[in-house]
Amino acid sequence: MLRTLIAGFGNTLRGDDGFGIEVIRRLRDDGVSRPGVDLMEVGTAGIRLAQELLTPCGLLIIADAMTRGGEPGSIYVLEVDAVEQVQRVDMHLAIPSHALSVAQALKVLPAKVILVGCEPMQVDEMTCDLTGELTPPVRAAVDVAVQRIHHLLEKELPPIVTEAGI
Repeated sequence: MLRTLIAGFGNTLRGDDGFGIEVIRRLRDDGVSRPGVDLMEVGTAGIRLAQELLTPCGLLIIADAMTRGGEPGSIYVLEVDAVEQVQRVDMHLAIPSHALSVAQALKVLPAKVILVGCEPMQVDEMTCDLTGELTPPVRAAVDVAVQRIHHLLEKELPPIVTEAGI
């Protein structure tokens, strides 16, 4: 069975944009106790994700701040069904869609990609203060996102089988 990769995007110096990184840190602190599940802090260097996908995985879960017009702290779980090709490749690939486009071009895009996003309160580059703190609604949403990711792992991966006495 191919591994599962959970990757967090974002910039921890731009407030709510650091949501994806905080999710990965919380998962790491909680101890993702499934074999074959890897955690990765992508940050703003999405090319690292494309490089990491050169080692095959069957499921990719991406955590990131995602502006969709909802209330700050709203959690979205979306399955990626198509990846648009980008015309020009930025080697930082700061947003997931660009990293996925490169992975698709390299023919290493996993069979299943799920986005776990959070509506930020503030991420506009022009108005966002430099801060390492998430706003209260986004900070609260980290726990919800972690629970949703655990649920996705239970749903998408085969059960862990243990034999008594071993």
